[in-house]
Amino acid sequence: MPAVTIPPVAHYDPTPGTKEEIDYAAVPIIDFAKVGTPEGRAALAPQVRDAMRTYGFMCIVNHGLTQAQNERMVDIANVPFTEVPEEEQAQFISKTKELGEWKGYKPRQYWHVDNGVRDQIQHYATVRPAFGQQHPRALQPFLPEVHGFMEHNHFNVLHQILRLLALGLELPEETFVERHHFDVEGLTFLRFAKYYPRTDDDEVKTKNVWMKGHTDSGTISLLWSQPVVALQIMTPDGKWRHVKHVPNSIIVNAGDAMEMFSGGFYKATIHRVVQPPIDQRGFTRLGLLYFAYADADVKLVPCTDSPVLQRVGITRKVEDKDAPTMQMYSSMRASMYGNSEVERKADGVDEQIVSGLVVRHYN
Repeated sequence: MPAVTIPPVAHYDPTPGTKEEIDYAAVPIIDFAKVGTPEGRAALAPQVRDAMRTYGFMCIVNHGLTQAQNERMVDIANVPFTEVPEEEQAQFISKTKELGEWKGYKPRQYWHVDNGVRDQIQHYATVRPAFGQQHPRALQPFLPEVHGFMEHNHFNVLHQILRLLALGLELPEETFVERHHFDVEGLTFLRFAKYYPRTDDDEVKTKNVWMKGHTDSGTISLLWSQPVVALQIMTPDGKWRHVKHVPNSIIVNAGDAMEMFSGGFYKATIHRVVQPPIDQRGFTRLGLLYFAYADADVKLVPCTDSPVLQRVGITRKVEDKDAPTMQMYSSMRASMYGNSEVERKADGVDEQIVSGLVVRHYN
C-alpha cells in the first residue's frame, strides 16, 4: 500500500514560557497511562472523584497523543484564522445569538466584557459529528485529522473521564457515557480559539480581565494546555489563581450539566481569562478546546440512584420537574452570553436567569 501523506501546514510558533513569579493553583495531575484497564480505572476513580469534588479541575497526562501530534493540531488550529480571507470567513459566521449554536466563526468584538470594552477573541468551531458541516476551503484538506482529533477527545479522553466520574458516585461505569453519543447530531464541539493582544486602555477598563469568570454550561470541558499563562480558576479558598502550563497535557473542568447530574457533588468550577504576564504580552494565544455536552434531549436532573448521593445528600439548582434539557440550557446560555442584560450585584457578580436557573459571571 502507498504511504499515507498528510498535507503541509504552516507552523505556529508557540509563545515562550513565562519566567515571571506566578501564584499557581494546586490543580491535581492525573496520569491516564493505565486508564484503559478496569484495574487502572479503579485506582484512578478516587483521585478523579476528589479532584472534581474539591476543585472541579484536574490536569491529565499520558492521554494517548504525542507532543508532535499535539503540535500538529495546533498548527491546523491556526489555519481558519490565517489562511481564510475575511470575505470567506463571513460566510461561516456562527448563528450563536439566533440559534444558540457555535458552529463556524465567532468574530472578535462579539461579546461585551466590561465598561464598553468588547472581546478580542476569535473562535472557529466544528460541531460533532461534523461530517455534514461545511468548512472554509483552506481547512478542508485537514478535516480527516480534525475528525480524528475529535474522536480521540471523545472516546479516549472524555469517555474515560465519564467512567471515572460514574465510579466516584458508585454508579455503573457507563452511566454518563450512555448520555454522550458521538454519531448523532449533537451539541459537543471542538473549538479553535485565538486571543489577540488588547490596548492598554482596554486593560484598564476591564481590570485586565479578557473573559469574565464563569462556569461552562456542558458536562466536561477539555482544554489542551498551551504556554500563555492566562487561565485562572477560583480556588476553594475564594482566591483567583493561575493554572500552570504542563506540556502535552489536558486541563479538565466540570460544567453546570455535570454539577446538576451529580446533585452538586462534582463542582462546576468558576474560571476566567486574564492578561498574560509581562513577558508573554504582545503574543497571540492559540488554544484547542473540546466542549462536551450530554445528548440534546437528556434532562439535567440528579442521579438519585447513586449510593454516594444517598449518603451525602443532593443539592439541586432547580426542581426536577422544572429541569431543562441539555439542548434548552446550552442554547440559552450560548445565545445570551455577552449579549444580554445582566443584573450587577454589589459584590461585582453579574446574574442572568437561563431556563429557570441563575447563571453568574464574576468580574
